[in-house]
Amino acid sequence: MSISDSVRESMSSSSWIRRMFEVGLELKKKVGVDNVFDLTLGNPTMEPPPEFEAELRRLVQNPVPGMHRYMENAGYPETRDAVAQQLSLDMGVKFSRNDVMMSTGAAAALNCILKTILNKGEEVIVFAPFFAEYTHYVNNHNGSVKILPTNEHFIPDLNKLEAAITKQTKAVLINSPNNPSGAVYDAQTIHDLAQVLEKKEKQLSTEIYLISDEPYRKIVYDDTIVPSVFQHYRRTVIANSYSKDLALPGERIGYIAVHPECPHHKDLMDGFVYCNRTLGFVNAPAIMQFVIRKVQGITVSIAEYQRKRDFLYSNLAAMGYSLVKPKGAFYMFPQSPTANEFEFIEELQKYNVLVVPGTGFGTPGYFRASYCMEDKTLQGSLNGFKKVAEKFHLC
Repeated sequence: MSISDSVRESMSSSSWIRRMFEVGLELKKKVGVDNVFDLTLGNPTMEPPPEFEAELRRLVQNPVPGMHRYMENAGYPETRDAVAQQLSLDMGVKFSRNDVMMSTGAAAALNCILKTILNKGEEVIVFAPFFAEYTHYVNNHNGSVKILPTNEHFIPDLNKLEAAITKQTKAVLINSPNNPSGAVYDAQTIHDLAQVLEKKEKQLSTEIYLISDEPYRKIVYDDTIVPSVFQHYRRTVIANSYSKDLALPGERIGYIAVHPECPHHKDLMDGFVYCNRTLGFVNAPAIMQFVIRKVQGITVSIAEYQRKRDFLYSNLAAMGYSLVKPKGAFYMFPQSPTANEFEFIEELQKYNVLVVPGTGFGTPGYFRASYCMEDKTLQGSLNGFKKVAEKFHLC
């Protein structure tokens, strides 16, 4: 065989997001780009903020000697200082550069974290719906994923979490604001989750990490507050990225941050840096590290995303779709009008509207629609949504 059995198996169950995106590419070739309303990929069409563009232009016009060379694998000290300073403001905990490692986006950060902490067969608990690549990341490092349900508002059931934790549980991986649901876990939920982890650590004489994947942290609406996980649990590590709040997904820049009081802090940081190198990431992109240190606290227009959310939500709700209004991120996760969401998605495709099946996020019977798209794409999708709603007697 040309490729390994494990890779072949993983490819067969690969991301539905990418599968549907590729369907969209083929459809665009047939009917034209302007006639396809692709809501599959969380690929922001919004441009980066002007502050980012200005700093990038300044750097290119006034290059720093050696700025394209290797640096220490953890990243430039000055960049880590800037990230630590912003984290201290945002999280209510004092960070230093020694708590931060720059990474090639949040995906690389998660892989470095999981590679560092997991022994073969140890479990990582995730809550459905979840970003589909989590299962691949855990499998990359010989761990196993245990999937737990959430309630009707996509908030974790902590009684089920407590019952699910075993001596093999090494971490709980959360994502709030959530992809694909847009749910945000409030401070009480995070507090109660931390209490469960502390209780189970004592009962089982083990160590359980809370890994928080936070690329959408700054994209929240209606005065929603995203609580600081660091204020509730010491054995906490976050993976973050500037892909979403600065609209830079192609630049692959993010970081890992560890609670300053996390037990075995130095071992963890040394492990993350080692894995950053040996997994082949080596270091985060140099130019992006120079730019990022100057644009801490800057984001794209959150009001613009809220406007897009309100537009799509109000129209889908008026058509009869059952959905929870997202509090953050830039996705909606409505129920499919048919138990088999693939039937619904195929019907939508007849009107050149593309969404992602909920099965890809561990939650069959739903679908994800991204609204980080241009207005004409969102507006153009409405006819298809309405026609299919009428077919399934939603309105």
